[in-house]
Amino acid sequence: MKKIEAIIRTSQYEELKQALHNIDIDFFTWWEVTGQGNDTKFKKEIYRGSIRETSLISRRLLSIVVRDINLEKTIECILKHAKTGEFGDGKIFVSEITTAYRIRTGECGEESLFIKDSSLHECDLR
Repeated sequence: MKKIEAIIRTSQYEELKQALHNIDIDFFTWWEVTGQGNDTKFKKEIYRGSIRETSLISRRLLSIVVRDINLEKTIECILKHAKTGEFGDGKIFVSEITTAYRIRTGECGEESLFIKDSSLHECDLR
């Protein structure tokens, strides 16, 4: 299993979310984050009467844990749908996950990442 962390432009999030759904990557977590890229010049602009630091940029951080068989297609999807071709498109980081547990059932390992029988829904399992 792998954990993919992708920092992307907020403007690309909706397109990427739909694209991930289209390749059956339906579960991930995201956060609104602020960061600073390679341009370390501190710039200021006035927006609606207040001064803002423009060197700090708003982005979304996605955290996606996938089975090894889904790693490449997930990365390709992010690269395709998060790219604008401009500086600041973001980064992708991949790390190893040694194990995962589904709290509800106690399932361990890759089985904890998906429902084996797709005809079962959450409400059917209660």
